[in-house]
Order: sequence, then structure tokens, then C-alpha cells
Amino acid sequence: MGHYVVDGIVLRSYKLGEADRILNVLTANRGKVRAVAKGVRKPGSRFGGRLEPYGHVQLQLYEGRNLDIVSQAELITSFVEVREDWVASACAATMAEACDKLAQEGERATSMFLLLKDALGVLAAGPEQPAAVLDAFLMRLSVLEGFRPELDACVTCGTTEDIVAFHVGGGGVLCARDTPSGLQRVGPDVLDQMRQLTHGPWAEIVSGGGTSRRVGALVRSYLSYHLTTNLKAWEAVPR
Repeated sequence: MGHYVVDGIVLRSYKLGEADRILNVLTANRGKVRAVAKGVRKPGSRFGGRLEPYGHVQLQLYEGRNLDIVSQAELITSFVEVREDWVASACAATMAEACDKLAQEGERATSMFLLLKDALGVLAAGPEQPAAVLDAFLMRLSVLEGFRPELDACVTCGTTEDIVAFHVGGGGVLCARDTPSGLQRVGPDVLDQMRQLTHGPWAEIVSGGGTSRRVGALVRSYLSYHLTTNLKAWEAVPR
């Protein structure tokens, strides 16, 4: 069996047998890696607490037939502050679940890895509105996956004037003339928040007072529609 070393973020883990755990780890160069940490649940395990969810770790692994095997683990950043705050933890769980569903095994995922690491770092700093960090992460993830929302020009006619609505299925904003009668209109403040979430600096998102319930609902609808995935952890995020 060959061995290799990766930097990764633990997305999730679950029990295997009496003492082992299976880990799903997001790495930059290999995408999602699934591996077994043998004996990790035993008292005095050599892995200690280095394989907790959301931890940034360096792993040495041996290639297995079905699952790779963790032989060594070094903790780079624990992000323990995220796990200890239940709201931040719920946001991180939603981020991790999204990456777990979208990342492919054996395919480079550098941008996704860096996005998740940055977002966890922002959560660990203790923002007043963790849900805004989650919303920003998800909008940026949709961009990485090829579904950048159009937030400046009407997706039907291309005008930048009199923008009044956001069409989830259409992939962006609509002007008053092209907005169907049954589509709920949104104000410029909502669209400004969505622009900020998609490409604004993290510092401004954290200091911006959070996002409204309406914006959060639009982000959720947009991600669910275009990435065709529903995230169970989302239900635990308070709004």
C-alpha cells in the first residue's frame, strides 16, 4: 500500500465497529478523502482530540482497498471556538455538509478548501451574526460550483434600471417590466446584502449587522435549487 500526506478539514466522522471512526476530510489536492482512524475511540488513543469535526489537520494515510487508513494526525488549527458555540457549530455543520455533498473524491478542490478554512476562521473569531457568515459561504460556494447569481442586470433583458426582484430559478435579478406578477419583489437593501455576501470582504460581512430573514431565505432557496441539494444541518441554524 502507498502512503501520502494531506492537509485537510474534517467534515464529519461516524463510528465503525467498537473503537474506530470513518472520517470524511476535505483536502485541497485530493478533494474529499474517506479514511479510517483505527482505535480513535479508545481511551488514550494516539490521535487524542486531533480528529474532531471542523479541525484543520495534517494527515498521513495509507491507501486501502476501500478506505484509506490514518496512520498519523497533526492538528494545525482546532477551531474549538466553533464547536463550543452552538450557533457557530450549527453554521459550521451546514458548511461541512455542503462540502461533503459537493466535493468529489480524487478531484482537486483547492478553492473549496480555502473557502471553508476562511469561513471557519471567521466563525472562530466570534461574530455577532454567525448566520451571515454561513450565508456568505454558501453564496460563494455556489459561485465555485458554476452558479454565480446575476445581481446587477436583469437576467431577461439585461437592463440595470428599475431592478425589483430576484428570481431563484432564473439565476438572478429582474427588472419591473420582466417580473412576473406572482413573484415577490425585494428592496434594494436585500439585493445589496446579497451582493455583499457574494463578493464582499469578510470583515464587512461580519461588521454589517447580519443578514435579514428574507436574505437568508433567498440564499437557502438559491443554493437548494441550483445545487440540487438540501442540507439537514440548516434546520438547526437560528434566524
